[in-house]
Amino acid sequence: MSETAKIEIGGKSYEFPVVTGAENEKAIDIKKLRGTSGCITIDPGFKNTGSTTSAITYLDGENGILRYRGYPIEQLAEKATFLEVAFLLIYGELPNKKELADFKASITNHTLVHEDMKQFFEAYPAKAHPMGVTASMVCSLSTFYPESQDPNRPKEAIDLTIHRLIAKLPTLAAMSYKNAMRHPFVYPKNNLGYCENFLNMMFSMPTEDYEPDPVVAEALNKLLILHADHEQNCSASTVRIVGSSQANLYASISAGVSALWGPLHGGANQAVIEMLDKIKEDGGDLEKWVAKAKDKDDPFRLMGFGHRVYKNFDPRAKIIKKACDDVLEKLGVEDPSLDIAKRLEKIALEDPYFVERGLYPNVDFYSGIIYKALNIPTEMFTVMFALGRLPGWIAQWKEMVENKEPIGRPRQIYTGETERDYVPIEKR
Repeated sequence: MSETAKIEIGGKSYEFPVVTGAENEKAIDIKKLRGTSGCITIDPGFKNTGSTTSAITYLDGENGILRYRGYPIEQLAEKATFLEVAFLLIYGELPNKKELADFKASITNHTLVHEDMKQFFEAYPAKAHPMGVTASMVCSLSTFYPESQDPNRPKEAIDLTIHRLIAKLPTLAAMSYKNAMRHPFVYPKNNLGYCENFLNMMFSMPTEDYEPDPVVAEALNKLLILHADHEQNCSASTVRIVGSSQANLYASISAGVSALWGPLHGGANQAVIEMLDKIKEDGGDLEKWVAKAKDKDDPFRLMGFGHRVYKNFDPRAKIIKKACDDVLEKLGVEDPSLDIAKRLEKIALEDPYFVERGLYPNVDFYSGIIYKALNIPTEMFTVMFALGRLPGWIAQWKEMVENKEPIGRPRQIYTGETERDYVPIEKR
């Protein structure tokens, strides 16, 4: 017999089915709650609400497990390329040699953006935040490909839009950086790999060629894989709910970029470096700042420690810590902020206060250190996150469309004034 849950409201009992997921997670299916009882549920932030069923990513925060389509994140980060993982997330299976070659060829064929887009970049002020520019540019792609605005196109047409977006986002991201630096744009080099091509567009100058360091490219590959998807987070849920209105893929992804921008989501790695710089400018006295972090009455919080979902450890942090160490050793970077970061890491891993509360360095902590070591400006950190998260957003959008999910429309409990009559302004 199927498992059910009973809810009693006003002396009446209502029964609802219990849904069991592939990893034995359980959920009460309340689709008919309002229709049968006249009630809804209240769940601020949707912390206990499943908005969908999904076959993309499995996350177990209590046990530190993250899997894409069943594959452990540890194996993918160690053995796969970012484009393999992108294919896996979007199409459900790892590609064979031919599928991967065709996928790479299609991506390579679409890395250029329309020359008219240069005028958009030139219209932004030099201090325009790269995330605002990136979100606008992604949305504007739909105006260059008006056929993409129909969500009910054949599979081949949808795949073309997907491949264009994966190909063009690194180009747009690099252009947003170059524009902020007031440097000339660098065109894609299609003989380079995905990560190497992006690094080349970021750091090449007219007077000298840039040779991507294999250690740096490998670290970037791991970072993109680790960020590729993370279940129904704020930005993924945003992409799904915007897409549920049958908005085109470009518009839906642009909304995801905007959601990622916030410091409570993708902006956390930028906040890490800003925190380290603040400690450095104060003299680098870590004992003082650690004491402030322990003081519950002090508003200061350590950024890049602990996680809202992972309760014991973030499996991605263990992987990226090694890449971080490799990059710092290879580049031989000397930076007071990075020295503070390494000392802070040691404290967090050994101090009982942090250990008992699960305040371990997370993926944002290490990714921020890597980006700083690569001389990527802090305002670009969240754009780097968006590059990695793109295939996850696409997979979430594609799954939502293919499942023909209804338009997102949360309910509310009204707490404002009850009915009252309009009073003419002369009597107020």
